[in-house]
Amino acid sequence: MTGSAALLLEFDEEMANTRKVLERVPENSLAWRPHERAFTLGRLANHVAMLPLGAAILIRKRGSIPLEATSIAELLESFDRAVAASRDALASIDDERLAETVRVTPEISKTLLSALRGRGLMNHLIHHRGQLILYLRMLDVPVPGLYGPSADEKL
Repeated sequence: MTGSAALLLEFDEEMANTRKVLERVPENSLAWRPHERAFTLGRLANHVAMLPLGAAILIRKRGSIPLEATSIAELLESFDRAVAASRDALASIDDERLAETVRVTPEISKTLLSALRGRGLMNHLIHHRGQLILYLRMLDVPVPGLYGPSADEKL
């Protein structure tokens, strides 16, 4: 199996897990934040939902991040479109290009992220998905199992 084929298998699993988490975000708590310096729940959920699109933008070298969703239905629609675009872009890339290091910068003088194309963004998404799970836990929302049942599913 090629590296890009293995990445697609991992991508599909992680995106399915991410959707399970996004489905649990309570719409009536989008403005909630655990700390004054933290993202609101809505901002963090939007960030997680749009991160898959980053792979498509880096690979295709075009595209933009849509405006922030204001409802869970809109959030899930945006996430599904982002996943489809990224999956299509990842399926088109060969192993040599996949191994390239990519720098994402808003301006030349400030590097925000240096990561391997595809996998680095997926790791970034998993990191923020973990934060989102913590927000759900703090709001007493049952957390879905990702790699097996969660403590909430065992009850």
